[in-house]
Order: sequence, then C-alpha cells, then structure tokens
Amino acid sequence: MTSALGWLRQPSFMLGGASELAFLKEPNDVIAVRDRPLMLDCQVEGEGPISVTWRRNGVPVPTGPKASVLANGTLLIKSFQKRKESNETDAGEYDCAAQNHYGMLISRKARVQLASLPKFHIHPESKSVDEGGVARLTCQVNGIPEASISWEKNRTAVNTDDNRYTILPTGILQITGVRRTDSGVYRCVATNIANTRYSHEAQLTVTGKRSSPRIYKEPVILSGPQNLTITVHQTAILECIATGNPRPIVSWSRLDGRSIGVEGIQVLGTGNLMISDANLQHSGVYVCSANRPGTRMRRTALGRLVVQAPPEFLQWPQSVSRPAGSSAVFTCMAQGVPEPHLIWLKNGKILTPGDNVKLTNNNRYSS
Repeated sequence: MTSALGWLRQPSFMLGGASELAFLKEPNDVIAVRDRPLMLDCQVEGEGPISVTWRRNGVPVPTGPKASVLANGTLLIKSFQKRKESNETDAGEYDCAAQNHYGMLISRKARVQLASLPKFHIHPESKSVDEGGVARLTCQVNGIPEASISWEKNRTAVNTDDNRYTILPTGILQITGVRRTDSGVYRCVATNIANTRYSHEAQLTVTGKRSSPRIYKEPVILSGPQNLTITVHQTAILECIATGNPRPIVSWSRLDGRSIGVEGIQVLGTGNLMISDANLQHSGVYVCSANRPGTRMRRTALGRLVVQAPPEFLQWPQSVSRPAGSSAVFTCMAQGVPEPHLIWLKNGKILTPGDNVKLTNNNRYSS
C-alpha cells in the first residue's frame, strides 16, 4: 500500500499573487503494460514561461527517443519496459516539477506499476468429501492489477447458475450439498491485462452416502473470517462456511454490538459476507455464527476488518504578501487513517526549521 507520504501532494507556496503556479492536472497512480506507451498528466497554470520537468524515484527522467515531455507538460514514455538482463524497470514513483520566474511547484507522487501475473503461489489440493457435505477449494495468485478468478471442472467452466457453487472474488470455490456428480478435476483460471494463467489440477472425490436426517452432527465452521485491511471504497469479503446435520444457519454480527446495516451488504452463497464500498464506520470485529436450527447450539468465528483512508487536505496554505523583515504564517491541515505525516517544501526542496523558520504542532509554518 502507498505510504501516507506518497499520497500527499507536496505543495510549495510563493509570496505573491497572480503569478503563482497551480496544477490543473497532476499525475495519477497507474498500472502500465509492457511494450505499450504510457502518458502521465502534468498541466499547470501561471505566468509564463513555465518549464516542466519529471523525476522517477527522485532522479530526473532523461528525455530523448524513449521519453519526452509534451507541450502541455504530459510525460510520454513511448514503450514501457522492464529489462530482464539488468533488472531495470520504468516502474516507480513519478512526480513533475513546474517552475517559472517566481518559484517552483512539485506535484503529488504517482505510483507507476508494471502489469504482471506471476505463477500461482497457492494451488488447489485434491480432497475427498462425503456426499451432502461441503467442498472448499482455494487458489491464490498475486497479480497487478488484481486478477479475475474463475474455476473449471474437467476443463469446462463451472456452472455458477447452480446456487450450490459459490466463487468468492478471493479465489475460493465453495460447493455445498455435494453430490456424486460434483466429482471431477478442478483448476483455477486467473486473468488480468498482463496474462492468463492456469493452476495445477485437483481431484474432488465424493465418497460415502448422504447422511440420514436422523444422524445429528454438531455445527462446525470449516472456514471463518480472516483479519483484513482495506482502503475506503474497496470491497471486503468475510468468509464463513459451515457444516453439520441439520445444516446450520449462518448469521453475522459485530462484536461491539453495532448494527452491520443493509446498505452495500450482500450475502454470497450460504453465509459469506460482502461489504461493498467500505467506509471507516465498517471497521470492527465481525462474528460469524453457525446455529443448529431450533436450538441455541452454535459455533462462532471472529475476524477483524480495518478500513484505512488516504490523506486528504482539510486546509490549504493561502498565498500572502508581506514586506521584507516581517513574518508570514502558513497553515496546513490533513486527515486520514492512519494519521498522515505532513512535510513542507519551498521551491521543491524540503523545508527544515532554522533561525527564521518555525514549524508548530498544529502544522503552521512561519518565517
């Protein structure tokens, strides 16, 4: 995840008025595809002439056959590369610097990643499940951007119209009320803009006979919610899959007693909780309960959800004019979870306290 410092636009402010520089467009985080062009925005207004330069990881980007700065300040990388022989890459943190006669303004840092899809690091494993039970197959792959996961049975796409089959966005396949016809060879398929990959194959074998309704089996949570940290507006998937005879009823609550709510809340399959467009109020400990119908017999599992928010400015420094020898005070306030770290820049260089510069705890800068 991008650090708090990386999310912050790092402004420098000039004493003056109409001549000051201001960004119309700043570079955004982006995922680039190898051998394809990449463009990063940097559009500025202010009194000309204005020069725009670019840096990657703090080092100036050389212009030439590979990269050029367009008339509007946009950086064009003609063919995004990762050179295997030297392990060098065009990926990194980019920022642009705009300068005119009166001063310099530095943009936010934009994280540029190379799209990739490596091999699966977790493959599904073969298993045997009693008829009428629950099968859970899992796979994991770390793609940039995150890969879309689907499943195949005997090299044919799994029929998700059958509500016994649930595919979680995390790559987990759940099959409830397993039947003999569910036996077969399963594999995971991962796809993103970089590639498509297939996992190893796993054999699912359905054994035994369906349990008699008279044979009681206590509720058991086969897989409960895991601790999860996400960013606001992302989607949280909290897994809960249970077995028993009769089939247990899965329900959700919060450990602090607060209501989970209904907006943006969806149940996937027989008990998985999906929270769409998460906000800070969704942070908390979630409890999955598997109850035997008609009784107080239950099993529980807990998972903590942490929702973080990138820094955003609440108050910006305002341009001021002061006579020589007098004091100038600038104020800057920001919020985020976790609490953001603020730095000050003057003409693109980090400002450090000195004889005529003071930084206070409420993020006021005076000179």
